Amino acid sequence: MITNKTKLNMSNFTIHNVESAPEKSKAQLEESVASFGMIPNLHGVMAESPALLEGYKTLHRLFSEETAFNAEELTVIWQTINVENACHYCVPAHTAIAYSMKINPEVIEALRNELPLADEKLQTLRNTTLSIVRNRGNLNQQELADFYNAGYEKRHLLEVLLGYSQKILSNYANHLAETPVDAPFQQFEWKKEQV
Repeated sequence: MITNKTKLNMSNFTIHNVESAPEKSKAQLEESVASFGMIPNLHGVMAESPALLEGYKTLHRLFSEETAFNAEELTVIWQTINVENACHYCVPAHTAIAYSMKINPEVIEALRNELPLADEKLQTLRNTTLSIVRNRGNLNQQELADFYNAGYEKRHLLEVLLGYSQKILSNYANHLAETPVDAPFQQFEWKKEQV
């Protein structure tokens, strides 16, 4: 629902609505309302930079619609990165998204809680994604061999980078803005366990 008021969070980032947003973000936010019935707080924060919001939405569309990954694999990549980056906003949001995509609840909970995945191919995808994040894209020969032996190809390896690019924008924006979790996602509230 669009309101005339804008909200401020602890970091003093404005969570824009269509009325308050910079002119070049207005159409993007209207699209969010059409797609979700609301403006997710992440989009409201990103609207401060029309270029960032457009870039994020473009990467999301490309990763979710144009890559060779199925819904379960998309979820593994998204949530692996969200959890690794300790994103208080994206983990609950992608939990809700995963349930709406009919992902196996055991997979959803294993990803949230950093538990092993029963499916070896998905676990290999998770391991590879984690290694890419932790090692800045540098994989050793064994990691590459494991990835390809699991049935993935070079295309998949490159497309993990596309998902990571999307998640850098959302995870880091949420860290900077301390984005409040939207009401529909609050039931999946999450905080990274301290080691």
